[in-house]
Amino acid sequence: MAEKKKDLLKEVIRHIDITKINPVDLIDSMRDMSFTSRETAHAADILQLMIKDKECTNWLTLAGSTGAGGCMQVYTDMVRYNMIDCVVSTGASVIDMDFFEALGFKHYKGTPFVDDGKLRNLYIDRIYDTYIDEEELQHCDATIKKIADNLEPRSYSSREFLWEMGKWLKSNSVKKDSLLQVCYENEVPVFVPAFSDCSAGFGLVMHQLERIKEGKPYVTIDSVADFRELTEIKIKAKTSGLFMVGGGVPKNFAQDTVVCAECQGLDVPMHQYAVQITVADVRDGACSSSTLKEASSWGKVSTVHEQMVYAEATTVVPLIVGYAYHKGDWKKRKKFRWATLFTN
Repeated sequence: MAEKKKDLLKEVIRHIDITKINPVDLIDSMRDMSFTSRETAHAADILQLMIKDKECTNWLTLAGSTGAGGCMQVYTDMVRYNMIDCVVSTGASVIDMDFFEALGFKHYKGTPFVDDGKLRNLYIDRIYDTYIDEEELQHCDATIKKIADNLEPRSYSSREFLWEMGKWLKSNSVKKDSLLQVCYENEVPVFVPAFSDCSAGFGLVMHQLERIKEGKPYVTIDSVADFRELTEIKIKAKTSGLFMVGGGVPKNFAQDTVVCAECQGLDVPMHQYAVQITVADVRDGACSSSTLKEASSWGKVSTVHEQMVYAEATTVVPLIVGYAYHKGDWKKRKKFRWATLFTN
């Protein structure tokens, strides 16, 4: 008997809850080990330094599919528990994973050992061993269009549009603790510099096509405004730290704010703290073109407190962030509320 869609979409991916698992003793033990264990412990120490530094603005950058893979609550908790002051992400992480689940949809356990043609016939999308219902993703696209249809037709930075999405979720979400909604409620700005590369892009294309057909103005996204606004945060923050999951556009946009400030004739310090978790190789430029030490040659990142962790992120992110949560220093941090820089 042929498998049906419901037969494959039944085991839900459950997001790990760092508040219920205390890894402090494990991380402290790993500090005296070797290889990735010691790197992971050092990364946890750097995140602690970022949290303890009263003048440090902390940035979370997200690339890859760890949100769909069970880490989205970790990132939300980093904002909820005042470890992070600014988020820079791919569209997939914030829209196809976070906003998607805020609408009440789920990601499902799957397998890479499958006939992908069969999945296509069933309208199931695959991220390695994770499944998504394509029909539900199209509902996500349509919801983006609905939000755009109700905004003033003009140019927006992705931060502006995501702020409106967070506001919409506050009244309409099914899952009430999405990253976007928690960022909105805590006045933490979210940037997606390649905004069209996800469900948001499909929704906005549909919005624009309909408006063009009707001869009406439409919403568009200005990635240059993203860069300008991110740099404005860096200029005003001065001291800053990066916690980077994956690489890509989010990593480069966050790092390049130092150079962008320099181009304006301003003397802005490099990011003083940096952690990057990645499996990308550095020898062919695939590590977003640079290790953190290499980024120092560009004037982006200080090498005093930096750590590359070469690991699949779902295996170490919960340990590093869980360590910070259970150490509790976030309770003493002030809230920077950088979103108010643009909303007031």
